[in-house]
Amino acid sequence: MGDVAPFGLLIFVVAVVGLLAVLSNRLSQRVQVPAPMLFLAAAAVAARVFGDLHAIDHRTVERLVTVALIVILFDGGLHIGWIRLRPVVAPVAVVGVLGTFLTAGAVAALAHLAFGLDWWVALLVGTAVAPTDPAVVFSVLGKREVSGTSGTLLEGESGANDPVGIALMAGLLGAGGISAASLAGVAGTFVLQMAVGGAAGLAGGWALRWLMRTPLPSEGLYPIRTLAGALAVFGAATVAHGSGFLAVFVAGVLLGDARAPYKREIERFHSALASLGEIVAFVVLGLTVDLGVLTRADVWVPGLVLGVALAFVLRPLLVGACLLPFRLSRGERAFIAWAGLKGAVPILLGSFLLSAGVPEAGRMYGIVVVVVAVSVLLQGSTVPTVARLLRLPMRTVEPEPWALGVRLRDEPRGVHRLTIAAGSPADGASLAELADLSDEVWVS
Repeated sequence: MGDVAPFGLLIFVVAVVGLLAVLSNRLSQRVQVPAPMLFLAAAAVAARVFGDLHAIDHRTVERLVTVALIVILFDGGLHIGWIRLRPVVAPVAVVGVLGTFLTAGAVAALAHLAFGLDWWVALLVGTAVAPTDPAVVFSVLGKREVSGTSGTLLEGESGANDPVGIALMAGLLGAGGISAASLAGVAGTFVLQMAVGGAAGLAGGWALRWLMRTPLPSEGLYPIRTLAGALAVFGAATVAHGSGFLAVFVAGVLLGDARAPYKREIERFHSALASLGEIVAFVVLGLTVDLGVLTRADVWVPGLVLGVALAFVLRPLLVGACLLPFRLSRGERAFIAWAGLKGAVPILLGSFLLSAGVPEAGRMYGIVVVVVAVSVLLQGSTVPTVARLLRLPMRTVEPEPWALGVRLRDEPRGVHRLTIAAGSPADGASLAELADLSDEVWVS
């Protein structure tokens, strides 16, 4: 029993950190800085003050962030759903795959030519910073609704290009250099991961749709079942040498529109779990950031140049070109190009360099962190302003903490759930003003 007091102190410290992280969302609204950046910065400062925090093993960090990304991507898929994703699935696929490859190559070329990095190392850095981040994108857009397809396309891209970036990074690290044979191996590994991951996501998603309708003895078990199912889908895809991240995202999309008992409770549970995953990912990654390394000129200068070039030149040109075949307005293309936010996934990919023993891995990791900081501070804090300048209607979705619903024992037949969108003919109108309703219609 002698370790009860130290264990209690540990629980207290972790709880206080969690409370401060949750409350920091209020601060984020005031200073117009996305909350994930506050988590990252606070953890980095804490690691600087308390040096023992830097002792955390990189393998442990990768595993914790992996679990966090699983719940974030699964919740992102649930939030989007197939009905919302279907109209933009083609541009999401093109930007998520081709856009990620082009961005990685462009950043690598700039890093090689401007700062003399070896081509292989430069390509690793480019691959690390190419994907957008679902945690930051969902955090920035979470309480905002963008008109048209821009918001859905951004959310879909952030969920789709992370598996692409992770698979590409794994292939490059396994190749150990750049040659015709190694690039062929990288291509083969990438295709295998995407194909197996997509197939596992489809199979797992349909299996979970069937399981969600199977009765359980307690309401609290329903969201636990979907969480266990998502983890099983990730594990099965990974064991089969596929992309587990793509699998859980696809499974979440398939479940997004499924009719199932306690569906609202399941969605709330995964939304809360994704918020926790966001906090864990950025706090844990922040503990690996060495502020002393970031102050070196050979770290912050390349990071700043790459971050600014990526935001103002590379992504707008490359993503804009990828979107040309699709019917989008000029303002929508510009907004999507600007709002490609970096976050936990690029930092996680950067941490892979530390584990793999890449030359000057500490410096490369610092460069990736600076690029992420530039993206979050510069792009993340200006998303509402850019939307307004581009005349894209964006409104803040006010929370509705009080609910009044009807609970039924059996699934109702002939029931439709309708959403009143802002600006629609039904917005602000009474039922009598909309249509003549027969006596057989019951409005709840």
